[in-house]
Amino acid sequence: MTVSDILLVLLVPFVGTVLGSAFVLFMRNEISALLQKTLLGFASGVMVAASVWSLLIPSLEKGGILPASSGFLFGMAFLLLIDYITPHLHLGNSQPEGPRSHLSKTAMLSFAVTIHNLPEGMAVGVVAAGVMQSVSEISVASALAVALGIAIQNIPEGAIISMPMRAAGNSRRKSFFIGCLSGIVEPIGGILVILLASTITPALPFLLAFAAGAMLYVVIEELIPEASQGSHSNMSTVGFAFGFVLMMILDVVMG
Repeated sequence: MTVSDILLVLLVPFVGTVLGSAFVLFMRNEISALLQKTLLGFASGVMVAASVWSLLIPSLEKGGILPASSGFLFGMAFLLLIDYITPHLHLGNSQPEGPRSHLSKTAMLSFAVTIHNLPEGMAVGVVAAGVMQSVSEISVASALAVALGIAIQNIPEGAIISMPMRAAGNSRRKSFFIGCLSGIVEPIGGILVILLASTITPALPFLLAFAAGAMLYVVIEELIPEASQGSHSNMSTVGFAFGFVLMMILDVVMG
């Protein structure tokens, strides 16, 4: 895997955030419920499939049950702790959670998305590290597929950040910039994991499972509840099916 391949894999999720944030430059109203539900469902299907084939299965085959199960639980616990200790606002939820804060709801939503983007960047980084260490179960196609799935999820997230910023009175350019900024932690998290995995090779199975746990936490805590609320929730189910099948094809057939 060349340096240019690594940069491409790390930057693809950030591009998804940029594309979603760009909605504020062209749209007067919020993203339609139909499109949002479909995208959220599609992203959920991709991320669930990626967590199994690109992360958990390679973790089990390379390290066995102990690092896979412990890493998965630590990944879940890590995001659970983040949710508990930081003021945040879940997608589609008007009630803040976590410790009491004087931050605005828009700021708390931005903060939540930014923090949750970190483990997603770690997931891309650990798959890239697996390719670099020639793990047979992980291919360049698998790494790109994981990055693409997270990028798709980041499109509605970018719009959900930037458009409320515009509604709060900020300029379109400032709203776009803030939306993009929420995704910058993804390539940073990916780079940190690559550096860690390259220095502590035995940690790779644990990190693969950790990333799977973190990604599934985001799916269960954020994407599925938001996709299931309100109208057009059936489209999220359709989106999930297509996303899961697409990721299965990329990982099993192309990988």
